[in-house]
Amino acid sequence: MSEKNITVRFAPSPTGYLHLGHVYSALLNYRFAKVRGGHFLLRIEDIDTARSRPEYVEGIYADLAWLGLEWEQPVRRQSEHFPVYQAALDKLEAMGLLYPCFCSRRDIRAEIRRSGFAPHGPEGPLYPGICRNISVAERLAKKAEDAPFAVRLNLQKCIDYLRAENKWPLTWQEDRFGFVTADPAALGDVVLARKETPGSYHLAVTLDDHLQGVTHIIRGEDLRHTTHIHRLMQALLDYHVPHYSHHDLLAGPDGKRFAKRDQSATIRSLRERGLSPAEVIRMTGLDPA
Repeated sequence: MSEKNITVRFAPSPTGYLHLGHVYSALLNYRFAKVRGGHFLLRIEDIDTARSRPEYVEGIYADLAWLGLEWEQPVRRQSEHFPVYQAALDKLEAMGLLYPCFCSRRDIRAEIRRSGFAPHGPEGPLYPGICRNISVAERLAKKAEDAPFAVRLNLQKCIDYLRAENKWPLTWQEDRFGFVTADPAALGDVVLARKETPGSYHLAVTLDDHLQGVTHIIRGEDLRHTTHIHRLMQALLDYHVPHYSHHDLLAGPDGKRFAKRDQSATIRSLRERGLSPAEVIRMTGLDPA
């Protein structure tokens, strides 16, 4: 691969102002691309329209520009591409790999308590499969009642499909770990969409990275477990496989990793206190030069 074809992305969600952890990740991506003459993309992951705010989008642009980062245009905003996500869902549906789930969180908790056991993954107890095998008639009846639902990936059917296509097992290449074998069972039948939103994080991110030609994904260690599902999605949809790198997360003096609720660590608050871009960058442990 020519280094000029290298493409990375920084993809924040506009549900709060950027903090020092965001700066660290953005700079790692930006510098990786810059020294190689590659492409640095900014993507706004605002698929959660209920929590996303215009002021946070503008804050992302302002903070990154203040830090001296430049990105290619246009900026991809997920909320503008719902039809594309729906088309991917339709393809997976036609392959027989999806099912509607009408369970509420309360239903899921009750089933887990009733069974007395639920496998745990990195995001908590796995979905116990309540709606996986309900009849077509029952599904149609519930939809006719206008019941809320999520669209879940039938993980076992996905694995069976890939085995039949001689595409299983799956691997990806990652810094520090070499070739990693995917274990999507650790996340179970994940949600790919909801009744009102034709796309979840897993679907939108995998599709966007493919369409934008992202070659290297550099993101926080807290997202490394999602790669197992994203690699599965890449295989199902015949997408290319980026190279992955998951960096350590920054933490504050109390040892807790930075989060959007930590107003004292937002770039907006640090700017208002009169700190310079160089001083803020040093707070991440990186050289401002």
